[in-house]
Amino acid sequence: MADKKVNEYYMRPPVLTKWEGFKQFLWNPETNQFLGRTGASWAKILLFYLIFYAVLVGFFVALVAVFYQTLDMKKPKWELDNGLIGKNPGLGFRPMPPESNVESTLIWYKSSDKGNVHYWQDELRKFVESYHKDNNPHYNNVEQCSMFVSPTPGKVCDVKMTPQKWHPCLPEAGFGYEDEKGGPCIFLKLNKIYNWNPEYYNSTNLPDASVMSEYLRKDILDAETRNEHLMVWVTCEGENPADKENIGPLRYIPQRGFASQYFPFKNQDGYLAPLVAVHFEQPKRGVLINIECKAWAKNIVHDRIDRRGSVHFELMVD
Repeated sequence: MADKKVNEYYMRPPVLTKWEGFKQFLWNPETNQFLGRTGASWAKILLFYLIFYAVLVGFFVALVAVFYQTLDMKKPKWELDNGLIGKNPGLGFRPMPPESNVESTLIWYKSSDKGNVHYWQDELRKFVESYHKDNNPHYNNVEQCSMFVSPTPGKVCDVKMTPQKWHPCLPEAGFGYEDEKGGPCIFLKLNKIYNWNPEYYNSTNLPDASVMSEYLRKDILDAETRNEHLMVWVTCEGENPADKENIGPLRYIPQRGFASQYFPFKNQDGYLAPLVAVHFEQPKRGVLINIECKAWAKNIVHDRIDRRGSVHFELMVD
């Protein structure tokens, strides 16, 4: 009798097909197991992970809350030399080429082809729209400033694009792209660095002619006699001798630099970065022109490889 019970205890389980084994894994009616676990086992493991992840989420939220207590939403934690972007601003230009060729810096169009110039005009229209008071939600914080006169503390100066000063670099004039004899307008803006103040050039600190062109030195000295030298000056020129011959005369609108009333940037509500439009009055047609624009202040360092304090683009007008 005992031998019979032993033999029954060690009896091999029935051989199941793959489908039968899978069904038994899903639900085993003999042991009341679902996916290999009983209901009590599933309840315990679900309760464990619920508590585990609740603690993790609570810990993460607490750390984020503590971290945000150390931040000011209006200013960076680390400024100038202590920050990642440093204290040497660069230049940006508009319009930018299409996103389909994101690495390109070529502005190429045919002035007699309205469809060809539409893209560039549309890009500039969208760019200058942000300078219209109706598109600035904090325009009540913007005031009209006199040149070189700082705004009221907490306020910012307007960048007013009047027809008298900005023609032809205006939407109604097509930004010069439809002029079959002249050339286009390219907008320049200085990259914003929190609490950066320019050190302005004057007669006592001008670099020599090997660093700064003689015509810019003369313009700064002339402006100093009128007490109008407090600007981050801008120059644009051809990079190579052939480019310098083909670039033609330039006009800087509304003046040849970024005036002092726009500095420093402190993330004020409604702040508008100052603009300089460079009007290429007669660039040579059908020729690719390499152009380098630089911003000039005593504390701006130029590096052509890293594009510090400058910007490069190409212009070709057919």
